[in-house]
Order: sequence, then C-alpha cells, then structure tokens
Amino acid sequence: MAQTAAEGPTLATHIFLRQWPVWLGLACLLAIAGCGERVPDKADTVELHADTLYVGRHILTMDAATGPVTAVAVAGETIAWVGDRDAWRGHADEVVELGERALLPGFIDAHGHLSFMARTLGLANLAPPPVGGVTDLASLKQVMIDYIAAHDVAAGAWVVGFGYDDSLINERRHPDRDDLDAVSTEHPIALVHVSGHLMATNSAALREAGITAETPDPPGGVIRRRSDSDEPNGVLEETAMGPLTGLFLGDGGLTAEAIEAALDEYARFGVTTVQDSAASWQLHTLLAAIAADTGLKLDVLLFPVGMDGNFDLPEGVELGRYRDRLQVAGTKLMLDGSPQGKTAYLSEPYHVVPEGLPDDYRGYPVMTNNRAKALIRDYLGRGIPMQIHANGDAAADMLINGVAAAVADAPVDNHRTVMIHAQTVREDQLDRMQTLGIIPSFFAAHVFYWGDWHRDSVLGPERAANISPTASSFELGLPFTLHNDAPIVPPDMLRLLWAATHRETRSGRILGEAQRIPVLEALRAVTINAAHQSFEEERKGTLTPGKQADLVVLSANPLDTAPEALLELEVLRTVSRGVTVYDAERATP
Repeated sequence: MAQTAAEGPTLATHIFLRQWPVWLGLACLLAIAGCGERVPDKADTVELHADTLYVGRHILTMDAATGPVTAVAVAGETIAWVGDRDAWRGHADEVVELGERALLPGFIDAHGHLSFMARTLGLANLAPPPVGGVTDLASLKQVMIDYIAAHDVAAGAWVVGFGYDDSLINERRHPDRDDLDAVSTEHPIALVHVSGHLMATNSAALREAGITAETPDPPGGVIRRRSDSDEPNGVLEETAMGPLTGLFLGDGGLTAEAIEAALDEYARFGVTTVQDSAASWQLHTLLAAIAADTGLKLDVLLFPVGMDGNFDLPEGVELGRYRDRLQVAGTKLMLDGSPQGKTAYLSEPYHVVPEGLPDDYRGYPVMTNNRAKALIRDYLGRGIPMQIHANGDAAADMLINGVAAAVADAPVDNHRTVMIHAQTVREDQLDRMQTLGIIPSFFAAHVFYWGDWHRDSVLGPERAANISPTASSFELGLPFTLHNDAPIVPPDMLRLLWAATHRETRSGRILGEAQRIPVLEALRAVTINAAHQSFEEERKGTLTPGKQADLVVLSANPLDTAPEALLELEVLRTVSRGVTVYDAERATP
C-alpha cells in the first residue's frame, strides 16, 4: 500500500526498526555474558558454545572500539564473541586455524544489479579482456554468430549480447545496424553496451520495436541516425532503449537457477550483501517467491526504480525489514548516463565530443531539474531512502540542489541520500554533500577499466585524474563507499580495493595519484561504511558481538599488502549468516 507524508514512517523510525532485532540480540548476549568489556578477560568469560571458532593473528574487526583480537566465535547466524584466543572458555564444534590468512567482515555491495547480473550470465559475452575476448568488430560478430549456432536460436527469436565497449574495440565505434545485419537478418539482435546506457541493434530489432525515421527522440534519450538521413543507424541511448528492453528482458525470464548462479558469483568474491538497484515491483514479486521457495544464500537489498514517483509497497512488505533475506531498502532515481558512453551530464564539454555533435556537447540529463527536485522532495518527505545515479558533475548539481531545497523547507535528519557513481564530482560539491548528509558511492573500478579512455577522450588529463575523488572525500571527513556496479564489471572486491588504492589503468599508467587512499579506508568503504549507507551499521560491517556472522577469509592480510599487490590476494571462504557459502578448496574450477 502507498505511504503518504502523513502516515509514512520517518527515516528515524526506519533506523530504529532496522536496528531493533540487533539491539535485542545484543542486550540478551550482554545479559548472559555479564556485560562490561567487549573483549573480556579470562576471569570474566562465560562458558559459551560456538559453531565455529576462528583463530589467527590477522583478524580485522573493522571496529574502532575493539582492540586487537585473535579469535572470533560464531553461533548460529550471529557473532557470539571476539577476543584473545587464550580468553576463550567455551566449546566450538569447528576450530578454524587461520595461520597467515586474514578474517574480515563480509564485503557489502554498495551498488549493483543482481537480476541484471543473473540475466547476463546467459547472454553472449561481448566484453573485452580480461572479462571477455572481443577486441574488434570482427570478433564481436563472430561471438554472436557462434552464440546463435551454439544455442540453436530459432528464426525470429531475440538474440542478446552484453558488454561490448566501443572505447576498447579497435575501430573505436559502436556496431551499427549494418554490422549486426551481417550477423543475422532472421533474428532481432540487441547488444547492450558495457555501461548499460546504450544499445546496438539490427534492422529486425528496430522493426520489432517500431523505431523508424519518423520516430522522435524520447525525452532523456537519443535515437542515433545515419549521417545522410533520419533513418536510425541502430544505436540507441538511454530512454530510447526502453521499447526494446521491454521486448527481450521481461522479469519472467529470470529463474531461481539464474539468481542462484549470480549469488554464487558474488560469494566467490567475498560479498555477503548484494543489491538489486533500479528493479521493478514485478521483480520484487519474483525474488520474494524465489526467496520463500528455494531461499537466498546472501542478503539482498532491493531499490525499485522510482522515476514515476510511485512507491507502493506490496501488501505485507515493510520498508527496511528483511523477509527471507530480501529487503526493500529504498528507491532508485536516474539523473544522467555514463561517462564512458559520453551520455553523462557534465558542466563542461567532453574532451572529444562524439561524431556529429557540436563542440559544446556535454551530455544531457534524463529528467528536468524541476522534476528531479520534486521527486527528491517527495521521497525525503515520505522517509524513503534514495540511491540517485549521477555520473556527471552537472547531474551531481541537480542532486545536491534538490536535497538542499527539500531540507531547507522541511529539515530531514540522517536521510543518507546516496549519490551513485559520483565519477566527476567536484571539490566544492563534496563540501556541500558533507553539509547536507549526502553519501558518495564511488565507481572506483572505472580507473582501471576506462581510465585511459577518460584521460584521452572523455574528460582530458586534468578532469580524468580526479574521477572517483576518494582521497578528497577522506581528507574532508566525508564517509564514502565503493562499488563495482555489477554486472557492468564483475563484483571483484579485491580488484576494486586495488583500483581505489593504486589507481592503475589498463595501460599501466597511474591516473590521479593524489586520489589514492589507504587500504584501511578502502576496506571501510566496503564494510562498515557500506553498512551505514543502508542503515545496517548495527547489524553488519564489523566483527562485533551481536552482529550478523558475515565473514570473509582472505589469503593474506590486506593491511600488510602493498596496494599494487592487492590483486594477488584470494578469497578463500565466504560466510553469510554463519553458513559457508563459498569455499575455495571445494569450489569447482
């Protein structure tokens, strides 16, 4: 049922409701243990039973209030005890001697797309190395031809690929309808750009969608045309993709097996809480059914898209409360596109503008400024947390100004509005974000995957050096998170940490050395800061008694590892709510 400003719970209420089970559990635990210190000494330790006791010298609790510990006890879904190994006076069914391995809180996905990830696992992989093998248009076409043959796709059925990247294809352009007509004229073909903000199609796909020379560009989108006419060339931007995605990406195409495979992929990288951002309510229904039937091995935070202003919770669903490990955590808004696709909304022109566009081209917003302000005001007033996509600094201005206007009229404490991606956010904007309580979630993996492209074509050397300005945020004292935006790039958290601390591009060059951050701060950004972003800091993010037993075991201590060597670390075990969901020793190669 819909929440109104009069009857909807406040953000403070959300926080209390989310924290109540944890506070209750912690109170019970402290009552049993006699309370006092977080790390009890031998004399004060009460006999406890644990399912698993982890023992080692490299335990990173990420809890500033806890001193060094050498043991963590897990009972059921909860961390029951932390302290010195010699102080443990309980019984454990299993003792894990870590040796030189490290134990940390499970990694938290600060932004991603679980259902999109599940879908892409079954699509043609058009990514460049190291994710795929497409390097030019010829190899792209061959992948599609081989995919059609291998899957015996019937004539007339859709064929979809994901992950092509015009910035890394040798020809440095998008495939057009002529390229894809050479693959097949019997199948409608749609190739989703690696950013998710553009699409390349063949003639059959355009016919299916009813897109012709007479079709106008939709608000917030572009139908690219042939140079000598208004005939579509097959490349669609932003909202122009809508008619096609509705044809080939229905929620009903998802299966429990696909969702499980996607969750397995997250678990392999040490992630214990994932997101499905910009989802639909139909998808919520599907995921809820899967969760109730076969279960979810990881916690899933859902952010249904809220561009139309509707946020009607299904009957029996409470905002910010888990049911079968699935939680509706807020809503998702989009203000612009992607910098690598040159659709992000910038305050200054692109370094190299796309062919056929004016020299002052700087991208575009996907909604008007007034519309953005109205939506932000409405959701803040209703106590609905927001993740707002803003890659370009002009889009960031829209977000910041929207929040400023809303809280000036009706102050809202602790709203934790999140600026998703924040690729080109400026220093002056970070200052305002700190004042307004806006959290940046940086897509720091961009430095590796598209850093060279940003420097040479998208932004130029000066602006590119400041993409994902994590050091600026750290020095300002502005809490931030990091994300991979999976499946845009794989949910490889160690590569993400490496990118944020080392900032090396594909070509081996360092991009923005001044924006490097310490490894500890990068770890905070994917543990306790990421928990705080979603109002879960009392439940997750640190190895603290009473919190959820979400853990990851790494091959070595990241704090003892040079930033440039973080890629050499491995995830050896992932534990979600006390259950091992990934074990490298048992994993199938």
